[in-house]
Amino acid sequence: MSRAEVVRQTPRPLWSLGLLRSEIAMTFRRWRTLALLAVLAGVPVLVGIAVRIETGDGGPGGGGGGGEGGPAFLSQVTHNGLFLVFTSLAVTLPFFLPMSVGVIAGDSLAGEAHGGTLRYLLVAPAGRTRLLLVKYATTLTFCLVGALVVALSALATGALLFPLGEVTLLSGTSVSLGEGLLRALAIAVAVALSLTGVAAVGLFVSTLTTSGIAAMATTVGLLITVQILDTLPQLHAIQPYLFPHYWLSFADLLRDPVYWDQLQKNLGLQALYALVFGSAAWARFTTRDVTA
Repeated sequence: MSRAEVVRQTPRPLWSLGLLRSEIAMTFRRWRTLALLAVLAGVPVLVGIAVRIETGDGGPGGGGGGGEGGPAFLSQVTHNGLFLVFTSLAVTLPFFLPMSVGVIAGDSLAGEAHGGTLRYLLVAPAGRTRLLLVKYATTLTFCLVGALVVALSALATGALLFPLGEVTLLSGTSVSLGEGLLRALAIAVAVALSLTGVAAVGLFVSTLTTSGIAAMATTVGLLITVQILDTLPQLHAIQPYLFPHYWLSFADLLRDPVYWDQLQKNLGLQALYALVFGSAAWARFTTRDVTA
């Protein structure tokens, strides 16, 4: 059943839920989406195999842990395969995950316009605001699924190639494997929430054009540009306002007690981007002359 048929056959109060289900199903059935998820799942496998080859049957590894991001986690992988989850999320967050989200968000409305289905969807008594919210909610769903795919692939690979056991946190405290798994889940959710700003930027870009390819390329291009700006020391004054600046703050969930300061700044910044670019997308989309 097509999305338009779902819209027509679903009672008015449940229209948004019906369209959301259809949109999510359509998005995750596309070969492009499946290919993106396959790439995300493959990164932890490659990282795990590389570490296994480099360290042989055990090799040197870090002790209690320290520092931030991928390198600090990488030193722990040979002792505990669960650290492959943290390493993989740190490796994919700067580029692979946001690039995938940019592709999905950029194509959300522009792809419909290019395919000639956007105008047909708007014929239903639903309104542009609801359609925009459904598109954004679908992109956020992909953010969560993408982060979980990386985490689950890393967990399976880590369990196959390395031992699992108590987790030594970055603060030096040891916790049980069960608590470590809960923290891994919390980190995956934190990573997904870190992508809400990119999703909003991509949605806004998608309202500016009728070419899905142009919208995807623009969103990914903006992502790369902002990432470069965040590395230039001369721009330190504006870097705290760039959406990727606090992305690796999820590492603070591996401390005891948890350091909440950077995490809260990250979530607040993502919420600000979602509000600003979501509002811009709404203003553009609700006044746009849809002809396709």
